[in-house]
Amino acid sequence: MQRRVVITAASAITPIGHGREDILRSLREGVSGVKPLRQDDLLAPFIHSQVFGTVDYPIPFDFKRVNRKTMGPVSYYACQVAKEVLEASGLEQEFITSGRLGVAFGSTHGSPTVQREIYKVFHSRDRAGVSSIGAVDYLKSMVHTTAVNITKMFGITGRVIASSTACTTSSQSIGFGYEAVRYGMQDAMLCGGADEYDTTTVAVFDNLLACSTDFNDTPQRTPRPFDVRRDGLVVGEGAGAVLLEEYESARKRGATILAEVAGFACNNNGGDLILPNLVGIRETLRLALRDADMAPEEIDLISAHATATRMGDIIEAQAISAVYGDRPLVTALKSYMGHTMASCGVIETVLILYMMQEGFVAPTLNLEEVDERCAMIRHATSIVKTPVRAAAVQNFAFGGVNTGLVLRKEP
Repeated sequence: MQRRVVITAASAITPIGHGREDILRSLREGVSGVKPLRQDDLLAPFIHSQVFGTVDYPIPFDFKRVNRKTMGPVSYYACQVAKEVLEASGLEQEFITSGRLGVAFGSTHGSPTVQREIYKVFHSRDRAGVSSIGAVDYLKSMVHTTAVNITKMFGITGRVIASSTACTTSSQSIGFGYEAVRYGMQDAMLCGGADEYDTTTVAVFDNLLACSTDFNDTPQRTPRPFDVRRDGLVVGEGAGAVLLEEYESARKRGATILAEVAGFACNNNGGDLILPNLVGIRETLRLALRDADMAPEEIDLISAHATATRMGDIIEAQAISAVYGDRPLVTALKSYMGHTMASCGVIETVLILYMMQEGFVAPTLNLEEVDERCAMIRHATSIVKTPVRAAAVQNFAFGGVNTGLVLRKEP
């Protein structure tokens, strides 16, 4: 049995806004969410890259204390977008707690803020301090903290999938949730990902010489996907969530259907754990189309992973060209927010949903001169007002993990 799967609610916390109206305004006005790196006494003074995609506005968390005590910053983000999605979905509490709803949610490595404090205590060799580390500290920092804090807060008793594959974490979450509903293992899945602000994440990529450093004094001018002056990625933070449901039950209960998840693919390059691989990426894009039973010509818009690294953008452009040619518009949404790590796939999915509903495509920000090695695809360099009937969202991660999602407007 294969069932149709639709998205009935979506929410995101991003460096360019929280919620649909804020995000749409930023996309239309070309607003960047990249800011100067916050200074601290740990790593910031020693990092070459001094920019970050920052959530710098207040968020009215109103969680009960019983829920807050096991939550680090990353779980606050995750539970907030989960709360907003469940409220928007109109699902009855009886269904939410029935076991028919599951959770697929992840982060890169739990809460680094909490982990750092734990390590400080351990390395201090203070016996009293070490004794103060308790179970809640682990619950805040463990890699599946976002998924289980969501289940706890809302009483969700269905299956739990806690992907943690860096940049493909939340696109895997959507894909695995789609498969769970499609094949009848769950009737609905709450899917997404989150990552919090922390300079250790920047330090990792900075050490690999993968971060942007040329625009420290003008943060809004980086990252620059596909541009000749791109000089690396910008780390960011945020969270996003979508609710996936079986189509017939969603239609019968009168749910708002934002789009259909038509296809999903995930594979591995089977080789180098860092460098992008043209063959592996190209195969992922083809497998996603095959799963959707759609031809390349049916895709109107591609959300490129496009981190603004020198080789990554070239390989991705070559893969897009090989599969799609130059017909679909291509936009790189990280140009607005930086690379929001585990949450990038779901955030980019949410933004694509908004644009599908509004009938426009936001351009790649900072794309002033297309690198000739990336020029074989159709870049969106200004706002394009056009119907978007189907879109592809693609993400690629360290470890050689590739994902492709195909979204289609519900007919």
